[in-house]
Amino acid sequence: MNRNSDASKARIFEWLGVATAIVYSLLVAANIGAEFIGFTLLLTSSALIGIWAYLGKHRGILFLQFFYAAAGIIGMIRWF
Repeated sequence: MNRNSDASKARIFEWLGVATAIVYSLLVAANIGAEFIGFTLLLTSSALIGIWAYLGKHRGILFLQFFYAAAGIIGMIRWF
């Protein structure tokens, strides 16, 4: 794979992670009973942004994603 392809792939992970985080926050803030789906999206978002951070060597953001993933898992367990 060439460098442009890698950057393109990383950009997809970045923006899919951002989009799922936005939907997560809106679902939880709306308080419409979709919290489990929201926390599932938080977990998904943390994985996607974590992959982006790993590919781009953004160590601080990668570290942060472990805590977001933990929050997503805790939220899913508590709302299930």
